Amino acid sequence: MTSQPPVFDGKAFVKGLSTAPGVYRMIAADEVVLYVGKASALKNRVASYFNASPKSPRIATMLAQVARMEVTVTRTETEALLLENQLIKSLKPRYNVQLRDDKSYPYVLLTNEAWPRIALHRGPRAVPGRYFGPYASVGAVRETLNLMHKLFRLRSCEDSVFRNRSRPCLQHQIGRCSAPCVALVPAEDYAESVRRAGLFLDGRSDELSDELGKAMEAASERLEFEQAARLRDLMQSIRSLQARQYVDGRAAELDVLAVAIQDAAACVLLLAFRDGRNLGTRAFFPKTGGSTDPAEVLAAFVSQYYAEQAPPREIVLDRDIPDRELIEEALSLTGDRKVQIRSSVRGERAGYVDLARRNAELSLASERTSHAAQRARVEGLRDLLGLPALPARIECFDISHTMGEATVASCVVFDSEGPVRGQYRRYNIAGIEPGDDYAAMHQAIDRRFRRAVEEQGVMPDVLLIDGGAGQVAQARAALDDLGVEGVALVGVAKGPARRPGDEELLLPNGRTVHPGAESPALQLVQQVRDEAHRFAITGHRGRRQKARSTSRLEDIPGIGPRRRAALLKHFGGLGGLKGAGVEEIARVEGVNAALAERIYAALHGVEP
Repeated sequence: MTSQPPVFDGKAFVKGLSTAPGVYRMIAADEVVLYVGKASALKNRVASYFNASPKSPRIATMLAQVARMEVTVTRTETEALLLENQLIKSLKPRYNVQLRDDKSYPYVLLTNEAWPRIALHRGPRAVPGRYFGPYASVGAVRETLNLMHKLFRLRSCEDSVFRNRSRPCLQHQIGRCSAPCVALVPAEDYAESVRRAGLFLDGRSDELSDELGKAMEAASERLEFEQAARLRDLMQSIRSLQARQYVDGRAAELDVLAVAIQDAAACVLLLAFRDGRNLGTRAFFPKTGGSTDPAEVLAAFVSQYYAEQAPPREIVLDRDIPDRELIEEALSLTGDRKVQIRSSVRGERAGYVDLARRNAELSLASERTSHAAQRARVEGLRDLLGLPALPARIECFDISHTMGEATVASCVVFDSEGPVRGQYRRYNIAGIEPGDDYAAMHQAIDRRFRRAVEEQGVMPDVLLIDGGAGQVAQARAALDDLGVEGVALVGVAKGPARRPGDEELLLPNGRTVHPGAESPALQLVQQVRDEAHRFAITGHRGRRQKARSTSRLEDIPGIGPRRRAALLKHFGGLGGLKGAGVEEIARVEGVNAALAERIYAALHGVEP
């Protein structure tokens, strides 16, 4: 007989605690963290779990699993709140409310370089520059960028395009770019436009308008009337925007949040305003850990979300939350400015709260319908494959290349609720014959599962291969070589008509089936396969573009930025330069005969 683990004696544990503020962690026998909580007085808070008062079913279930507890003492309650957020994010406790959003937030990026570029950015902040946001949606970012190009005429082109332009592009012709690529704007004027754009994106429109007014008067006094007119038009455009975008008579900087809960499923709806501009709405679906208390869910969301994102000056909620003053203090401390959290509002703000509440309810209903449909698809796949239980993890591999160039394999991951984007992987394929999809698939599968075998990593229940019998055979061979068992391997091949819904599935038992477009199982397979295809193509295009983004001229000794620009301008681009002879290249200022020989040889792949 196996011995049962000893029951945790909570009352004995409490006796050794102090009344200092801090964080406590409840841990199960298998060392899984069940819950992380904060306390203004650790002894009092932890003792409340083990007294005789009635407990909710959720709390009672959690306490029955506790094998031990750990505490961390902090200096203040605010520090305890910040530490609690960090631990929830890193440990992902089963019974905590957790912000769950696998999409990267969209930002406006203003790069830090000689001629800064303004663009939409998602993902890690690896590019040097200033990031403004986050915005509620990509659409809101694009609307902002459209406005910025009209007002400040900053470039949006990639560096590879910018470096090799010989004449202005269409954006300049329609008045949305000042064409710094061909030096049609002085560097100091462009830098001033960048600075003003930063003020505007920071929400400092009033300061910018006053500055433009003074600059306009100064230009008039210098009799520079054209410059004064341009400044006047810019100032009028900004003030016109302000007049349309004011909220409650002033340029508001606030977020409006509302929560809806049904059967322990929750939706938090965010309605954001910056400088009076409505940045749109965004729905979040946090894991509730079994909690059905809307105030608890909303409090956890506010503290976790604004631990990652800069809070606005005002946060309006559809209900009061626990520890509101404490959360206010923590957000003001981390944001280096006063942050106010309100739940009782009137006028327009009350209208925004009602709008957010109704949208939260609609989004939750839509998500629950989608979740039910997703579960039906997972159940259909279980039945089709004859699995003993619902597949908890589905992976799909796809290969992408262009005539063998820059081959990339993608691996996407789905669980019972949908895509798990944080676990997607790409593999740059090398050492194979260009265009050999079979070898590429074998290498990708080997690399993914070899590491899992060596590190005892997670294995999928179902492995989808985008391809026919050949690709599936390579995947099977790779799994057999590694001794991987218990993975249902399924090939997804286009049917005879090559139409969506006509796919053939190569099942683990060797059978080939045509489930049909109405099959929930096939709908799930299509969803996963299409995501793998998208992810593979995106990686392939990025790898190919990276290989081509550096002009061949940059690899030639003796060619710096000035000579490269002179050559491209003289010949109208790289194509014209490749068509020129050595003598013609040598006519360009700063290029002697020896350098012209090296340029010609590099562009044509011959010995100089």
